[in-house]
Amino acid sequence: MAHTSAFCLAQEALHRERAVAANLDNVRIVAASAAAAWAREAVVALRREGQLGREDRLPAAASLSEEAEDAAFSENPDRGLAI
Repeated sequence: MAHTSAFCLAQEALHRERAVAANLDNVRIVAASAAAAWAREAVVALRREGQLGREDRLPAAASLSEEAEDAAFSENPDRGLAI
């Protein structure tokens, strides 16, 4: 399951607070590492959320000849164009 960026950022903040409040060095190191990992995951989630809906659209043709090439292209050239 993919986490949302809001969830990742909340987890990062939680672990940063835990690192600041910790009395033991090892707890502080682990919490800081967890906060850094959640920060990286938040970046991934933000990229993923920003890309939603874009993968099903093709870019516009740069020219009329490119549009004609796209129209004439067939993935099965031995069977002809689908109508």
